[in-house]
Amino acid sequence: MDSDNLAAVLHSKGDLRLEQRPIPEPAPDEVLLRMHSVGICGSDVHYWLNGGIGDTVVKKPMVLGHESAGCVVKVGSGVTHLKPGDRVAVEPGVPQVMDDFVKSGRYNLSPNLFICGKAPNDGSICRYYTHKASFCYRLPDNVSFEEGALIEPLSVGIHACRRAGVTVGNSVLICGAGSIGLLTLLVAKAMGASQVIISDLSADRLTKAKELGADCLLAVKREDVPEELARRVEGMLGGMPHISIECTGAESSIQTAIYATLSGGVVVLVGLGAKMTTVPLLNAVVREVDIRGVSRYCNTWPLAISMVASKQVNIKPLVTHIYPLEEAMQAFETTRQGHGVKVMIRCDKSDQNP
Repeated sequence: MDSDNLAAVLHSKGDLRLEQRPIPEPAPDEVLLRMHSVGICGSDVHYWLNGGIGDTVVKKPMVLGHESAGCVVKVGSGVTHLKPGDRVAVEPGVPQVMDDFVKSGRYNLSPNLFICGKAPNDGSICRYYTHKASFCYRLPDNVSFEEGALIEPLSVGIHACRRAGVTVGNSVLICGAGSIGLLTLLVAKAMGASQVIISDLSADRLTKAKELGADCLLAVKREDVPEELARRVEGMLGGMPHISIECTGAESSIQTAIYATLSGGVVVLVGLGAKMTTVPLLNAVVREVDIRGVSRYCNTWPLAISMVASKQVNIKPLVTHIYPLEEAMQAFETTRQGHGVKVMIRCDKSDQNP
């Protein structure tokens, strides 16, 4: 193992640097990973551009990144289920205390959660990174490192579809054809949705959605009226969708999701927008439309890996750009500009093949 631990370190708003960090030693319940592939999430770009997200502010230099996969190079003294050479996908949220949320299986809601790449915790855009072994999941031979890194956003789609109760025969509206919206599309179809309509401002993203199996495409403009968009959804589907999954956080898009959903149906809010949002709450109340939130994911990694390994979902087409770690700034700029779908950083300097 070499001494090179190049890392993408955010110092403050707009100040992202490549610099060397010491290679950490794994604790007894941790593994040391040689990172291979790390996807850039919108939250990473938000940290870079704004120096924080909401009340979470960068107060000391931190390594970014949380969509990641790598290879075990060293195990802690208490780790028995992994060994050096194992290829793993990393679940970034790790409970720190056995509280009531953890006991009930909803550890994602625990206030005592370590989250990789969320200030002040260092993330995984680096050569070497340590993580709790119990939250590293072995990848089958037919699942690539890039697919392993995509298990994290795929898990968001799985959790959203679980929260929505997607099942055989459902019609589903997905608002937003970014990476989360597209992965949610794949999951909804795999869970049996008979019709999925997806909306976006971008024609290119809608084209990608069609390639991935969307039944209907709804091109929207910023000036569109939510009630009118809801009527267009109904017309395209031949009825109102049972479920709407909102993946943008935009106020008008949330309004559209509520107006469009069939009475007695479910709206799931995945996208994060403004702290205060105006929505047609009375419309939802009188029609018994349930509005449910999503906080990351829980208990999804084994299912997500199985879905990819068994070819129930094909997530490879979402990776549109791959940059070496040395070009991390270009990777962040590509993501900021909205090019492609998922931008990956290849951290392993010994494997830079496309």
